[in-house]
Amino acid sequence: MTPICPEGVNAAVVERLIRDALAEDLGTGGDITSNATIPSELHFQGVMAARHDMVVAGLGLAGLVFKTVDDSTLWQSDVQDGDSVKAGDILARVSGPGRALLTAERTALNLLQHLSGIATLAKTYVDAVEGTGVSILDTRKTLPGYRELAKYAARMGGATNHRMRLDDAVLIKDNHIAVAGSITAAIQGAKDASLSPIEVECDTLTQVREALSVGVDAILLDNMSNAQLRECVALIDDQARTEASGGVTLDTVRAIAETGVNSISIGRITQSAPAVDIGLDWIAEA
Repeated sequence: MTPICPEGVNAAVVERLIRDALAEDLGTGGDITSNATIPSELHFQGVMAARHDMVVAGLGLAGLVFKTVDDSTLWQSDVQDGDSVKAGDILARVSGPGRALLTAERTALNLLQHLSGIATLAKTYVDAVEGTGVSILDTRKTLPGYRELAKYAARMGGATNHRMRLDDAVLIKDNHIAVAGSITAAIQGAKDASLSPIEVECDTLTQVREALSVGVDAILLDNMSNAQLRECVALIDDQARTEASGGVTLDTVRAIAETGVNSISIGRITQSAPAVDIGLDWIAEA
């Protein structure tokens, strides 16, 4: 596998992010430690390995970081994004000028560990609802500037992307309803603007009834108990898609899925997934 921009991710976004991340790390004086301690002619090779079980995401992007610092860098990997790997598995081998590789190391690992952490957590949730037919959705709760990459990583873990941006679909939430005056007024405003699909957030069975009376494509059932979810699913009865959200954890997600909802959205997948541990061990070239 050669380092490439992943399919479905805007190459300009990747280039900007890598450029900005490297500039942040280099400062104005560059890597003064590597420049002072590593002879300019010295080459290194490194082995990148998983230190615990994980789902890989962003491996090609890590390779692009090394290539951005020095285009002569050689990158080799037989592992693909989306693969599940075990502790000790080799993810990639990299070789090139020692100074350049050490300069790129932290930025490459930061990116790979963060995205693989998202993919790993997403896969954990997907596995938890296996057999129910329920989709696990991500949200827009992402670090600014990392939206496309975070949602790419979620896909690599088997989750389904919800809205990428505000212009992707209508999602009428509690504050929209409060400002518009009612669920009916908010939905009608979206319809008058010829927008679709339309999803509306409901906190109560009464709100669900109102949304159904106006007509929507999907209803987000927010912070409801499992008993309330089952009641709402029975009332909706395929008149709209159903999405459960709010405070979902690995301990609760299976029971929520078994209420009959179509999907469950989980902000923590992209908002607070812990980074995985990936090592990069340097070996002097013969």
